Amino acid sequence: MIYFNEVLDLQEKKFDIFTIGELLIDMISNDYSDNFQCNNYTKYFGGSPANIAMNAKKLGAESVIASSVGKDGLGDFLIQHLENNHIDTSYISRVDFPTSMVLVTKSKTTPVPIFYRGADYNLPFDSKLKSVLNNTKIVHFSCWPISQKNSRETIEKVIVEARKNKVLIGFDPNYHEMIWEHGHDGIKYIKDLISKVDIIKPSEIDAERIFGSDIPENQVKKFIDLGVKLVIMTLGKDGAIVSNGLETIRFETLAKEVVDTTGAGDAFWSGFYTSIIKGYSIREALNLGFAVSAYKLKYVGAVVNLPTIEELKSTCSI
Repeated sequence: MIYFNEVLDLQEKKFDIFTIGELLIDMISNDYSDNFQCNNYTKYFGGSPANIAMNAKKLGAESVIASSVGKDGLGDFLIQHLENNHIDTSYISRVDFPTSMVLVTKSKTTPVPIFYRGADYNLPFDSKLKSVLNNTKIVHFSCWPISQKNSRETIEKVIVEARKNKVLIGFDPNYHEMIWEHGHDGIKYIKDLISKVDIIKPSEIDAERIFGSDIPENQVKKFIDLGVKLVIMTLGKDGAIVSNGLETIRFETLAKEVVDTTGAGDAFWSGFYTSIIKGYSIREALNLGFAVSAYKLKYVGAVVNLPTIEELKSTCSI
């Protein structure tokens, strides 16, 4: 059980946050569109776990990422970007597959992506990953690595090691049928996985893809019933609903200006995790996570220049 007024007692370790999964290129349109009628796109650093690691570093946490990119110019671009922002790249594998890419049209609602995958799911579990899991407080992954056999097996081993080492496990259930391995029941796999993680953050769309249509309160209960300790369900402009199984809290949106929604969820994760690391209660960490997400929404791209978590708290009434 995770209580809202609780400050998590995490063991002192070298790394605060270890993200594992996709590192890729976000090609985002220069104009708003809902049907890919745009002609001009700009290249951005992307991938949810990578975004979280980058944002958390800016917010004041010690983060590290394990991922896989191609032996190509786009892979060079991603690694150079990480290095420029003082992220350790020694856990990034270079493989004989093209660097993965997502094409996104800029949107003020939920962006609709097109996926071009290659290198991202070819990440093996090795002694280096095992070492990180012995030396981190939080591990985070999304549906991307579990959607394909090679990286799914890696994540399964990561979960075993994390639980053995009392590492907090966060999971983003961003299920997309388009990225899932053909012939594999991704929805059933996700439902079976939920009891093995501590914190999950579905959007309304994520929940509908996994459980079918229902009201948010019922969707949250379905996640809780599957064994997760804390459910954070985001509701777009309507804020969020969060439950630990005993208590359910609604949060109003803090967003005042929306320029681009790409990476807003990743910004929340980074703010939430960093706040936990800094010794804030779960309730405070949730508020600060939503504040980081609102800050990001004012800018284009998944990773923006963020203040530290302390600076952000001092400028808002949290």
